Amino acid sequence: MGKVAFISIVIAALSALLGERIVNLRKRTFASRELVQNHLPNCFALKNLDYGSEDITIMGDGLAFISTGLKFPGMPSSDATGKIFSLDMTDPRMKPVELRMPRNFDLESFNPHGISVYIDPSDYAIYLFVVNHPQHKSQVELFQYVEDDHSLVHLKTIKHELLRSVNDILAVGVDSFYATNDRYFTNAFLKSWLEPLLSQPWTNVVYYSPEEVKVVSEGYYFANGINISPDKRHIYVADLFDHNVHVLERKEDNTLVSVKAVAVNSLCDNVEVDAESGDLWLGCHPNAWKAIMFDPKDPPGSEVIQIQNIHSDQPVVTRVYEDDGHVIIGSSVAATYGGKLLIGTVFHKALCCDLN
Repeated sequence: MGKVAFISIVIAALSALLGERIVNLRKRTFASRELVQNHLPNCFALKNLDYGSEDITIMGDGLAFISTGLKFPGMPSSDATGKIFSLDMTDPRMKPVELRMPRNFDLESFNPHGISVYIDPSDYAIYLFVVNHPQHKSQVELFQYVEDDHSLVHLKTIKHELLRSVNDILAVGVDSFYATNDRYFTNAFLKSWLEPLLSQPWTNVVYYSPEEVKVVSEGYYFANGINISPDKRHIYVADLFDHNVHVLERKEDNTLVSVKAVAVNSLCDNVEVDAESGDLWLGCHPNAWKAIMFDPKDPPGSEVIQIQNIHSDQPVVTRVYEDDGHVIIGSSVAATYGGKLLIGTVFHKALCCDLN
């Protein structure tokens, strides 16, 4: 066989492989799904959140924390610096307030992603854990919230080789947490383009404490949102590319054992849990191919999914809100309080809607 013929065969094989991988990625991202409208009453955009609201978490008293300004590989973003907002869900004005950041913190490179709150039962101090990607690196910032002047005090930055591509975080102590790694590679090109094309179950969940750091669950195609049941016995992980929410039992040594997976038929991002009912609320991407190939004339839509009775034999999966992208683009989180639903996005605005 001649050299030219051999090269031609190699190119043809690689082209066929690439074509097959693109078809597979389109299938996983629901590229052919037609987006529909299923709106809730009395929806309005929250003020001050013009550059995304990627993650939202609401405490029991109605105080919400919101991360904004995420610059995520492959997604549109602005030059605005990352910020953290608070929102009092009991205040009829529903106006997010930017939290004052400490002077000793690098605000220029602040790129906040997933967030989680831990309240110390000994003194009720509020700790805010924030996934941060300065220069597209991966680390966790630990802050303490000061209610009197709406500010954050930076306590420390946490880095570790196992925290290589953190997406979301679940605080379980004043300095301990679970975190999802959404990619295997750390190189920007490999993680943004090659890894989605390969679509292999290489991502995982890591437990971190000052005493030990270890992988506690693995085999996810794109481990994304993570949260915990009200009784603290189970942890939920959303696998974006596998279209499932995984239920895991938490053991005394902080390892996780798989219980089951619940199909959601969407690409679900962050997971929030209603403290009273135990219902799961998920911000999802009904057609993520449109997010990857972003076209402002044909924007990606948004979807909010509720899972009731997730531990029963027949969990109830409900599409509570759907939009074709003309109202809200790329929903990443949904959180409820007092009959209201907050819908956050990767790079667009945030909505507040009445559930009743």
